[in-house]
Amino acid sequence: MFVNNECGAKISESPLLETCETRRSEHEENPSKDLSVLQKWALRYFDPLFLFKYNSAMLQSQLFTRTRHDAPKDEVAKNAQLLIRAGFIHKDMAGVYSYLPLGLRVIERIQNIIREELNALGSVELQLAALQDKNLWEKTGRWSDEVVDNWFKTKFKNEAETALAITHEEPLTNLMKDHIRSFRDLPVYAYQFQTKFRNEARAKSGIMRGREFLMKDLYSFTRSEEEHNAFYEKVKQAYLNIFKKAGLGDRTYVTFASGGIFSKYSHEFQTLTDAGEDTIYVNKERGIAINSEVLNDESLKELGIARESLTEEKAVEVGNIFTLGTRFSEALELKFTDEAGASQPVFMGSYGIGLPRVMGTIVEVLSDEKGLVWPASVAPFDVHVILLSTDPSVRSYADDIVATLERSGKTVLYDERTLRPGEKFADADLIGIPRRIIISEKTIQSGQIEVKDRATGEVSYVNESSL
Repeated sequence: MFVNNECGAKISESPLLETCETRRSEHEENPSKDLSVLQKWALRYFDPLFLFKYNSAMLQSQLFTRTRHDAPKDEVAKNAQLLIRAGFIHKDMAGVYSYLPLGLRVIERIQNIIREELNALGSVELQLAALQDKNLWEKTGRWSDEVVDNWFKTKFKNEAETALAITHEEPLTNLMKDHIRSFRDLPVYAYQFQTKFRNEARAKSGIMRGREFLMKDLYSFTRSEEEHNAFYEKVKQAYLNIFKKAGLGDRTYVTFASGGIFSKYSHEFQTLTDAGEDTIYVNKERGIAINSEVLNDESLKELGIARESLTEEKAVEVGNIFTLGTRFSEALELKFTDEAGASQPVFMGSYGIGLPRVMGTIVEVLSDEKGLVWPASVAPFDVHVILLSTDPSVRSYADDIVATLERSGKTVLYDERTLRPGEKFADADLIGIPRRIIISEKTIQSGQIEVKDRATGEVSYVNESSL
């Protein structure tokens, strides 16, 4: 029986376990002090302060998801096939996926990479509503299905129309009217991670083109076009940083695309892959590309690019940035008083990244014939520890290795299941965690630990102190 004690942990009434207060104090004074296996697991799983300080290993026996040999017959996209087989996602219907524990961890790590870069620019995070006010969208001319054809619209019980958000320019612009009045209130850079809903006519690219998906959308509100342009360039570099950290940097190109009515160009971030739906023209020497819609002699001359230096490539758009100008601020009357006392419309920009699209693209370009291959920066865990023994002493040794890894700040998936080695290795290859540590009677006898790199297949043997 487990009971709550005064420090908020759940501990056993068994005399084998001390109170969490005492144990925590001893651990912090001497982290290397030996604990019994029972004490380790009790401390690790029932003390929330310990959980906060040390990322607890996930036991693979407690991971309810199963790997599978084959993907659903109706799933044609490689990214979704592998993610379903590895137990990262569940397909609910065409274009709609649920994220299981491993998949959610990958999404959260991508999210943290993005958050780190945007916060460094002085951006602030918020959360906007998914249900949309029809009146706002009518003011900007985007409520009509003839203008925007991928709405999910519905009605409240009182027959008032609403819809699920496809993007958030309108509601955030309207919200800012309560907070932006003077030039002193600007600039503002606000972003969110929020589920978007788009009634796509087709959804055949797995998680790279969903009808429901998590998006990072950033919006800038500035005093002038010059101030906007300066921030726009910073975001462009931040996006390159994001895709580099996510493992896509050497395949992702800033791509010139149509800028609409407020600028000559917008910029897409296109990652080369055979699974891509877009065709772009790449100048690899300069590290830039041109979308087919702006590929003409005038643009080539302006960009200083010779047509013969371009190679045609298939790619997927993993991010985009746009200059919005005053299109939304004028329609929704978002204005500020400048230094001279005159009323001016706020100058805006919009910057998007679809997180599932980034995740799916990583799978498309980095996986191999055995399964997923995650970059360390976005992998669900840093290390996959595989126990190949039912001997209690070997299990205790493996527990100690896991605890050592955790104390060093590593996150661990611990495969302590009683399965054949071949099954465990096949699962490990499919799941794709970057570093695999194998514990067995043989490794204990040798005094060294077997470590395998998932991406290269390279096997090395190291001392416990080198982990």
